[in-house]
Amino acid sequence: MTLDPTVTIVIIVVLAVIALSVFLTFFPIMLWISALASGVRVGIITLVAMRLRRVVPSRIVNPLIKATKAGLGLTINQLESHFLAGGNVDRVVNSLIAAQRANIELEFERAAAIDLAGRDVLQAVQMSVNPRVIETPTVAAVAKNGIEVKVKARVTVRANIERLVGGAGEETIIARVGEGIVTTVGSSDSHKDVLENPDLISRTVLGKGLDAGTAFEILSIDIADVDVGKNIGAHLQTEQAEADKRIAQAKAEERRAMAVAHEQEMKARVVEMRALVVESESQVPLAMAEALKHGKIGVLDYMNFKNIEADTSMRNSIGKTDASSPEKEER
Repeated sequence: MTLDPTVTIVIIVVLAVIALSVFLTFFPIMLWISALASGVRVGIITLVAMRLRRVVPSRIVNPLIKATKAGLGLTINQLESHFLAGGNVDRVVNSLIAAQRANIELEFERAAAIDLAGRDVLQAVQMSVNPRVIETPTVAAVAKNGIEVKVKARVTVRANIERLVGGAGEETIIARVGEGIVTTVGSSDSHKDVLENPDLISRTVLGKGLDAGTAFEILSIDIADVDVGKNIGAHLQTEQAEADKRIAQAKAEERRAMAVAHEQEMKARVVEMRALVVESESQVPLAMAEALKHGKIGVLDYMNFKNIEADTSMRNSIGKTDASSPEKEER
């Protein structure tokens, strides 16, 4: 079977294109030419070896071209090792160029360490040149006179390249500034002192060295807003008075309950005593009968006893009549 010449030419062209694509994939000729034209000496074998190590040659060569043009003197091994470690080679090179232009000392090893630590090294260099303003949330503090003061501050910070690795972040700065504001306001005798001299807060807080151990250097602390809040002292006193009132009511209720219980107990005792008296009185006739029966007492003795009992009853009646006569007269 003979193929048509046109079809044969098309097949040859397709195969040639495929072969050329495979060749250019492993042999980045255009990238090698660009590096050679930029004065970067890198061998084609080195580029092929990068492919075998699963390194994208353009991510190494292009930053190397920029570094060479900027006069940084970096090597391809440094950039490739940083790429294999998971770093951003282009960002590190850009940060080194920015630091060189800003006359900031920054070595490749430190920049690579900062990048591998998860921080944006280019942003840090830019923050060193152009300080950043951090605005704190509203911090509520109470002066000694019990008046609440609400303060909002703006902290101007600059990145500290030396402490970017291992240094605390913005959250620590905000927390420390808030703590300093609370301490300064709390040590003031009156909230009026804070309102009259808000710069007292910034001077006191700035003198505490709040940037120690952080990745920033505090340049200034400015008080953006100062407002008067609630009278916390009066509120606490009101709550304390209410609590004392409840305690007193509870104690009074306890005493009342004890008094009621004591009264009930005394009534029970009175009833018990009356029952004993009635029982004792019921035994008197039996005892008298027993005494008469055995001759312990005579009839005259019994009659004298009855006369005395009648006389006593008459006297009690007269006493009750005399006691009630003044009430009748008043009526």
